[in-house]
Amino acid sequence: MWQTLFHIRPEWLTWMLIAWAACSVLLLGRLAWKQRFNADTLGYIPVLAVLGVMIGVVLPALSEEQGLPIRGYGVMLLVAFVSGVSLAVWRARRMGLDTEIIFSLAFWVFIAGIVGARLFYVIEYWEKFKQDTVWKTLVEVVKVTEGGLVVYGSAIGVGIALLLFVRRHKLPGLALADLIAPSTMLGLALGRLGCFLNGCCFGDVCQLPWAVQFPWQSPPHVRQIERGQLYLHGLQLPGTAGQAAVVEKVEPGSPAERAGVRAGERIVRVAGGGVDERVTNVEEAQAALLSIHVPGDPITVFTGNGQASKTWTVEQPLGRSLPIHPAQLYSAIDAGLLCLFLLAYYPYRRRDGEVFALLITIHPVSRFLLEVIRTDETAVFGTGLSISQNVSLLMLAAAAGLWVWLLRRPRGSAWPLQVTAAARV
Repeated sequence: MWQTLFHIRPEWLTWMLIAWAACSVLLLGRLAWKQRFNADTLGYIPVLAVLGVMIGVVLPALSEEQGLPIRGYGVMLLVAFVSGVSLAVWRARRMGLDTEIIFSLAFWVFIAGIVGARLFYVIEYWEKFKQDTVWKTLVEVVKVTEGGLVVYGSAIGVGIALLLFVRRHKLPGLALADLIAPSTMLGLALGRLGCFLNGCCFGDVCQLPWAVQFPWQSPPHVRQIERGQLYLHGLQLPGTAGQAAVVEKVEPGSPAERAGVRAGERIVRVAGGGVDERVTNVEEAQAALLSIHVPGDPITVFTGNGQASKTWTVEQPLGRSLPIHPAQLYSAIDAGLLCLFLLAYYPYRRRDGEVFALLITIHPVSRFLLEVIRTDETAVFGTGLSISQNVSLLMLAAAAGLWVWLLRRPRGSAWPLQVTAAARV
């Protein structure tokens, strides 16, 4: 796990804004020179303006004391996007196609993919983003580089962008979908490495030789505490949200046990290390105890009616998570293998759309199975399945319909077969 790679100094943001202005002028000038100021050229202006606002207003708001944090997750997203586009451009060039199509599509797909993935996540976890003011809520929503993107949300955004792009430019949609299908899987494979650096999208507890542990206050560590799987300063609290903060277990030999804390006692207040909070449920107790973590800090818990108190000292930093499945790496390997398979199948496709159909057939199956060992999402809609598993089933149904439709179409490709045959990769 490596969430923050480095920080950008505040003055560098000014240079980023200047670079954005220069690149925007060059891009619009190049488009105007090739196709004049038509609707397509003018369509770039709102998106470029939004990027300018992001750099000039939002990024400074996200800065910390050391500067703007550059997250490993965000860097890997960028690497994934550039790699996917590069693969599509290389393959298009080998097929004798105009690579400008790929560059133009990439611009819109990137924006639509990020927006769709973030909106899906924000809607799913709205309570985590809702703040006192609209501005604070917006700031939380745009913290994309810290994680919080859903692949299926990105797929919806990309699908909409692809449909609009194909319609506007009168391109063969299924042929284009086939071309970029391997690129999407390459991007997903690299993006999942970003998930590993960030600690999100984690798996369940296991004892396999390749199991991994994440550090204190990482997403897996916090989730295991919330579920009552870990001792928190020697105390194990209930793993069900909304319950009273009743101590279920006390770690044998821990400072908490020596201080006299016993199972069955209800915590009503936590103090120490600059914290003094009254707690009414287990979530508040966990948050208060997590905020006390510096060795040497005193911890005082008030139990019962608040009159009895037990005090001890933090002897060592809070530990790591329990060993868990590196589900992010499983997903990266899965997406990488699917990318290679789609590349190998592409020259042998009989109809446009078959490569894309394979993608939306195989990926939902592997994603459904991977969700079994992931614990970062809970069941929804009373189905006993996570939201990603529900979407996987819907995608499989769509894939079945697409296959039925494709197999009724005559064989052939919108692009010359002799060109696509030469594009064996």
